[in-house]
Amino acid sequence: MSILVTGATGFLGAELTRQLVREGARVRILCRRTSRLDLLGEAATHVEVAEGDVTDPTSLPAALHGIRQVYHVAGYVGMGGRRDRERLFRVNVRGTAHVVDAALAAGVERLVHTSSIAALGSPAIPQDGDALLDETATWQPGRSATVYGWSKYQAELEIHRGIAEGLDAVIVNPSLIFGPGRPGENTMRIVERVRRGTLPGIPPGGTNVVDVADVAAGHRLAMARGRTGARYILGSENLSWAAILSTLAEAFGVEPPRFRIPGTLLMASAVMAEATAWLTRHPSPLTRETARTAIQTRRYSNARAVRELGCTFRPFRNTAARLAAVLNA
Repeated sequence: MSILVTGATGFLGAELTRQLVREGARVRILCRRTSRLDLLGEAATHVEVAEGDVTDPTSLPAALHGIRQVYHVAGYVGMGGRRDRERLFRVNVRGTAHVVDAALAAGVERLVHTSSIAALGSPAIPQDGDALLDETATWQPGRSATVYGWSKYQAELEIHRGIAEGLDAVIVNPSLIFGPGRPGENTMRIVERVRRGTLPGIPPGGTNVVDVADVAAGHRLAMARGRTGARYILGSENLSWAAILSTLAEAFGVEPPRFRIPGTLLMASAVMAEATAWLTRHPSPLTRETARTAIQTRRYSNARAVRELGCTFRPFRNTAARLAAVLNA
C-alpha cells in the first residue's frame, strides 16, 4: 500500500507516520527542504521523502505519483486573528484545494482530511451540563468562532467539493491534542509551563482533550472504515481548564495553578497584549481569540467515532502520566 502523508514532520503527522511505518506501510511524506525530521525518530529512515509544499501545486503531482491513499494532515494553527488570516487561508484552505485537485488528477483511492473541532464553530447550545456538540453542528457566521476555525471549515468545503468531483474522502475533527512533542510547540507550551509552575492562573472555560496517539489511530481507522463525506470527532474527555491543569500538575508532582482568572480580566489582558504586539511588531501568544477560546466551555461527543470506527480513547490522566514519563526521563 502506497501512502502519502502531508504534514508528516509536525506533531500529529509524525505520530501518524510512525504508526504507519510500524504496521509495515509504504509511506511517502511531503515536506519542505527546511523541514525537521526529528519527530519521526527511526521512522525517518523508512519513509520516502517528496520535497514540496501544499501551497505549491506544482510540487504535488510528483508527490502523488503511484499513491493510493492520502492523509492530509498539513495545516497551520494560528490564533492571532486578523494577522493570521492570510496564512490560514493560504495553507489551510488553498493548500487543501491543491491537495484535492492533485488527488483527483492522480486517481487516489481515498483521502483522510485532518480538520478540527474548531471547524464546528460555536453554535448556540443549551446551557446545561449535558449538552454536547457532535458532527451535525453547522457553521454559524458572526458567532464567537475563530479565524482558525473558519479556515478549517472552509477547508472542509474543499473536501466536499472534491467528493462531488469523484474523490473518496473522510474528515476527522480532533479536539485539543496532548502528547510528547517539540518543546515550545502546540500544547507542549502548556505542559512546560505547568511543569515549571509559571502559568499565571486558570482560565474559566473548558474543552475536550485527546492523546496524539489516539488521534493518529483514529486517522487510520477512518481510512479503513469511515463513510465517504462523514465527519468524525476524535476526542476523549470533556474537562474544565482547572481539571486539565491540575491533572498535568499531579502527573509532574508539582503544585497546580490556584488563581482563577476572571473572563473579563483575561479579555482585558488580551487587548493590552495585542496592542503591545502591534507596537513592538512581536506577536503575542495571548490574543482576543485565544482568550475567547479559553473562556468558552465547549463539550463534544465522540460517539460516532467510537460506534462507526471502533476508536478507543485513553483518559487524560494516562496522557499526563505519559508526558511526565517522557519529560522526566
